[in-house]
Amino acid sequence: MTEGGAMAGNTSAPGVTVTSRVLALLAAFDEHHRALRLTDLARRADVPVPTAHRLVAELVAGGALDRREGGEYVVGRRMWDVGLLAPVESGLRRVAEPFLHDIHAATRATIHLAVRDGDEVLYLERMSGRVSVPVVSNIGSTLPMHSTGVGKVLLAHAPADVQARVLRAPRRITAYTVTQPGLLQRQLAAVVRDGYATTAEEMTLGACSAAVPVWHGDEVVASIGVVVGSLRRDKARLVTALQVAARGISRSLP
Repeated sequence: MTEGGAMAGNTSAPGVTVTSRVLALLAAFDEHHRALRLTDLARRADVPVPTAHRLVAELVAGGALDRREGGEYVVGRRMWDVGLLAPVESGLRRVAEPFLHDIHAATRATIHLAVRDGDEVLYLERMSGRVSVPVVSNIGSTLPMHSTGVGKVLLAHAPADVQARVLRAPRRITAYTVTQPGLLQRQLAAVVRDGYATTAEEMTLGACSAAVPVWHGDEVVASIGVVVGSLRRDKARLVTALQVAARGISRSLP
């Protein structure tokens, strides 16, 4: 399948097929370029602007890209849905689901399953709590690692270069967000030592969280967590429930 009749005789050349150009447009997005205007999208994909305009319009119509009111394009929900079919994400969600349901039923809290996506935390699953607690996460959304429970777990076990980037300039989100690199580094060391992380209104006022790692062999592949209004009385119970579930998920992973 080619861009048009004029290119039909040169289908082996890189970048001239419709498929290669669509893939180049999608690959133009990365963790540092999550929203792009058409001209920037065309430039990063090395695709002529008129061609990019036509292909991007088709991607928007198909749900692979979304166009914001300001004219920028972002990856659409259709791409997320397709991405969930990848063996790692789909297998992890499938294995984790019954354990997450057990915690949800026992705690009535909001439950999260998350993985690291570059320098952010990506939410693969969210089960809403029955008690009204402000939660900003959604399935498929990303949030800063340093201000969330599941994120701190993943950051504590992330490669040194990832930790260095995050610790260089942690963003303040609420008045309680830990932004001092030294203090944050000590917290991460405690996460590794104690096996769990907690936050207190660091991402959203009125919301606290606890989270633990999910291991696959010697590697932390995910984190599960709960979001509640307060951890003062139930922290030990919630952490224990999470650790039991995390061990069950770890044993069940192929």
